[in-house]
Amino acid sequence: MPVYVALLRAVNVGGTGKLPMTTLKAVCEELGFSDVKTYIQSGNVLFRADEPEAEVEQKLDEALGKLLGKKPGVMLRGRKELDAIAANAPFPDAKPNYLLVSFLPEEAPSDALDKMVAPNGEEAVLAGREIYVHFPIGSGKSKLKLPALKPGTARNLNTVRKLAEMAAAMEDR
Repeated sequence: MPVYVALLRAVNVGGTGKLPMTTLKAVCEELGFSDVKTYIQSGNVLFRADEPEAEVEQKLDEALGKLLGKKPGVMLRGRKELDAIAANAPFPDAKPNYLLVSFLPEEAPSDALDKMVAPNGEEAVLAGREIYVHFPIGSGKSKLKLPALKPGTARNLNTVRKLAEMAAAMEDR
């Protein structure tokens, strides 16, 4: 049974979308997912499921939408895909917590970076359903404008690596 990592959008940030991780775990278990584990309070959950990725993503988004009153947006990635995302991160000299991976619901158009305004030297690389962004002064201070990021959810490289490690450990059991 495949291991999936679900990354939720707009959960537990800035006072919106409050969702205790215990509740998230319970929702996943009610949907029939097994070996459910959450990681930090930012909407990361790992589990096993028999259904195809798109079906799992939709089921979880709908269930959370009923609970929260609005679908949060769920970006699902498989274990090998997450490994590749972590391994292929550009900007090798960037501090991992200053390199964010934005997970998108679908592949971004090839011109996704054309409207980027990066006043603090931010750099971005498009990679399928992900956009890597290096924030030299940190994302909290950045004035970056990149409309292509809006439908997605971002995690720093440390978090992506940890989720990949957790998914690998689940798969190896």
